[in-house]
Amino acid sequence: MARKHSTDTRKYIVIKGARQHNLKNIDLKIPHNTFTVITGPSGSGKSSLAFDILYAEGQRRYIESLSTYARQFIEQLDKPDVDLVEGLSPTIAIENKQIATNPRSTVGTVTEIYDFLRLLFARLGKAHCPACRREIRISYAEDTVNELLKNHDRAKIMVLSPVRADSKNLRKVLQKLEREGFIRVRLDGKIYEIHEISNHVPDTVGRLEIVIDRLVVDPRKRSRITDSVELAYRIGEGKLVILESPDKEFLFTEKYACDLCGINLPEPSPRLFSFNNPEGACPRCDGLGFEESFDPELIISNPELSIREGAILPWENKNSVTFYEQLESLARHYKFDINLPFKDLPKRAKEALLFGSGNEEIPFYHYRGNRRFVHKRRFPGIIPFLKQKLEEAKTLEEKKELEQYIRKNPCSLCNGTRLKKEALSFTYHGLTISDISTMSVKEAHEWFKSV
Repeated sequence: MARKHSTDTRKYIVIKGARQHNLKNIDLKIPHNTFTVITGPSGSGKSSLAFDILYAEGQRRYIESLSTYARQFIEQLDKPDVDLVEGLSPTIAIENKQIATNPRSTVGTVTEIYDFLRLLFARLGKAHCPACRREIRISYAEDTVNELLKNHDRAKIMVLSPVRADSKNLRKVLQKLEREGFIRVRLDGKIYEIHEISNHVPDTVGRLEIVIDRLVVDPRKRSRITDSVELAYRIGEGKLVILESPDKEFLFTEKYACDLCGINLPEPSPRLFSFNNPEGACPRCDGLGFEESFDPELIISNPELSIREGAILPWENKNSVTFYEQLESLARHYKFDINLPFKDLPKRAKEALLFGSGNEEIPFYHYRGNRRFVHKRRFPGIIPFLKQKLEEAKTLEEKKELEQYIRKNPCSLCNGTRLKKEALSFTYHGLTISDISTMSVKEAHEWFKSV
């Protein structure tokens, strides 16, 4: 006879006689469809109730509903020490833990949602030329044949295949085509028989296209059209032209290439849209989205102070005789006073102090007893010197000391998107993968519902 559920078990999870670990034979009801928090002092049995009874019993019952074959692959939890648990559904437990921080990780990559987004763009993304932003439509041989039969039915057309040639090698190209059995070409918009121009090569050559076939588009000629289109694509390296009349032609391409700008895009694949893969990562920031650089504003702590008063932080504790001899030599060469506020120094002096003297050699003076010595050399500058120190730093303390002068700025090439311009040339419903990635969860949910 079927067991009758009480009204309580439809509204509550009913627990009776719970004795697991520190629980002392307790009875309680937990309401359904609510957010219930279990509180109490350490050792009172909070985890025993939540994990060892509710979670374990819910999982155990779910596993028992599976087949014997399926159960052998799943770790089964022990039956808790409790008299009765009713009104319990299959359960899940979410553990609260710290995950390792990684500058390459985002919410999308950690949850693997970004993997599905990459797959979406690889399969359904529309390509655009990075330069002129025109949409690049690709059309494979079968697509091209279907397009001709659908939109050019009964039209008289020529199937042309573009080839590379200039005035220097045109004669050789034409002779080769003639040997291969081709009869006509179109040169700069005019149709010629090959033998007409092979011995009279013009001084300038623009576009050269081979006439692959001349035919009337007819569904009964599908096989011939397919052969001509495939041959045209093969000779034209993925491009062909359909000429319907002197002023009406259509370019088809099976490659991601802009016919106006001559820019080629790679075949879209999930790797192209990954900033953790060299195929898609911005080459300047290596997919991090930011650049680290020594910032003059962090090096010059207070422009109101003079150099002697410690305006330049990395030099703040330098007070040796040799250091001040070099400083005086710089001041003499660039004509500034080290007691003036840094903001009042000449622009040329500020740039030399921060970035170096370039190819200019500066006379540096030093004294040994009553004798003065001079030698000329370039001054490296504070920022190049700090960069070198960071590269040579071996301990964490040394690196930490130098990193206080570094600021993270959005990458100047990818503007923080982390991706190559080729990856950002593909859109889905008008947005790039970066546009979608920067949305909040709520914004992304609403946008996907709308498309």
